[in-house]
Amino acid sequence: MSSEPVRTGTDSGENDTFLKRVGKFFLSGNVVIITLLAFVSALIIGAIIIIFATPSAMAAWDHFGQAPGAAFGQSWSAIANAYSSLFVGSIGSPARIVKAIGSGNGRALTNAFYPISETLVSTTPLMMSGLGIALAFRAGLFDIGGQGQLILGAIGANLAGFLMPGLPIYLHLPLAIIFGMVFGAAWGFIPGILKARTGAHEVITSMMLNYVGLNLLTYLLTTGLFQAPPRDQAVSKMVVATARLPHIAGPTLRVNLGFILAVVCVIGVAWLLQRSTLGFQFRMLGANREAARVAGVNINMQYIVAMTLAGAVVGLAGTFMVLGVDYQIAAEYGGNIGFDGITVAILGRGNPYGVALSALLFGAFTAGGRTMQVNANIPLQLVQVLQAVLVLFVAAPGVIRTIYRIRVRGAGRVFGGWAG
Repeated sequence: MSSEPVRTGTDSGENDTFLKRVGKFFLSGNVVIITLLAFVSALIIGAIIIIFATPSAMAAWDHFGQAPGAAFGQSWSAIANAYSSLFVGSIGSPARIVKAIGSGNGRALTNAFYPISETLVSTTPLMMSGLGIALAFRAGLFDIGGQGQLILGAIGANLAGFLMPGLPIYLHLPLAIIFGMVFGAAWGFIPGILKARTGAHEVITSMMLNYVGLNLLTYLLTTGLFQAPPRDQAVSKMVVATARLPHIAGPTLRVNLGFILAVVCVIGVAWLLQRSTLGFQFRMLGANREAARVAGVNINMQYIVAMTLAGAVVGLAGTFMVLGVDYQIAAEYGGNIGFDGITVAILGRGNPYGVALSALLFGAFTAGGRTMQVNANIPLQLVQVLQAVLVLFVAAPGVIRTIYRIRVRGAGRVFGGWAG
């Protein structure tokens, strides 16, 4: 008599149930799936652009009829080279990192972890800029004045950084950070009070304040108070050592305490929005202004508080840049980071943790894009195309659902109410 166990089909049924659950999760169209598919779609479009930007690949496609394999091979080689360079430039070579750790050599460790350090340096201001703008989003406000708030935060931190030499670091550094927050908060307070008192739209007022802040910086860099001697260049005086954010991975890697403080700010804003009464009022106001009014929320006061807090957080972006990396400011400081924060906030769907992840992704694109340009001879503008396409798909989830035939469920909104 055979002792072979009888198969009941339970294992097959369990596997079938698991696969059905996976398929149901994929087809549910929730935020995670939509974002992942948007990322994959952006990479596919980027791959097509890489082929067109690579002369050898295009030359192979000219002879597709005679050698189709060569066309596909050259295209794959161009795509793999570009994306691998993007990865190595933002994260580093895994083999090189393992080898450096095994050797224990300080210079080898620095070289191996340099890409990660640069990614975190690029991530820090993007995280703070996106976080402040996302905070305003949750209150139903569209803060487009991040660039001005970043510049004012940098001005405040820079001012405190060179005006008070002689203070110990445990006093000077916190004071410089507070100055940056206060200056940024003041630039957020202005559109907040204008909206509350006069009904002026925050999009218009905050956008105009970007130009005011930019030209204010240009003027200050011509004054004896700010301009570094000799007065032949429009750059500010240097932040003294006691107001600089200490490096957290050795003096040769630029990643500094600013990144740690940015992560703390993400946790703090998440707690504010999800656990506090003020955050609940912000979310209520962003979801339905009239319902918030009926519930007794002081609408005008919340506008002022939300924009002021948003300005303070975005001001920290400029603060961390000045105190942690640059140590002085010049005309048109900050590039487009204040505007990029809008993109980061949208990609993160207004959630502080989502903003942190999207800032990390954009920081990796920024750091890795330079390596891709050098190693693969791909224009740096391709990274900007990837970012734009990614945000386009995330902001318009209906496109992703149509392409991948996903049912509408749990898509959510990035923000609401600011246009109403």
